[in-house]
Amino acid sequence: MRPPLSIAFAVNAEGWPDDLEAVAETAIREALKQSKARMAGVAEVSVVLTDDAEQRQLNHQWRGFDKSTNVLSFPQIEPFSPVMGLLGDITLARETVAREAEDLGVTFEAHYTHLLVHGFLHLLGYDHIEEDDAAEMEGLETSILATLGIADPYADS
Repeated sequence: MRPPLSIAFAVNAEGWPDDLEAVAETAIREALKQSKARMAGVAEVSVVLTDDAEQRQLNHQWRGFDKSTNVLSFPQIEPFSPVMGLLGDITLARETVAREAEDLGVTFEAHYTHLLVHGFLHLLGYDHIEEDDAAEMEGLETSILATLGIADPYADS
């Protein structure tokens, strides 16, 4: 039996649709499963739903970019290490997620799910700075999302 993964969920801003906690739970558990990360003990991840203003502050404070962004990941484990303890935090900015979903012609929930999967994979150690790493991460995201019934977000890129 695998050790449990708990997902702490917080809503720090108004305007988020209801019932996103269950979507987060499903997306993160599928990402963990398909990542083939090794569970080594009880683990926890937090998901914080915020707005562009707070996300901008976080992005500026931690990455030096004075603008909002769709998703930020704050890993607390070494890349690709066994999964246990506090894995980290994922924050999402409502206005940016909504605007991007509209621009992409996808549902809010589909884009939200994609960003959660993307953010969680960053917590595990995946990255997209180098072309080979990006191809691996995008392929894994596409597989996870397909399992969840969401079309390949990279099909047109």
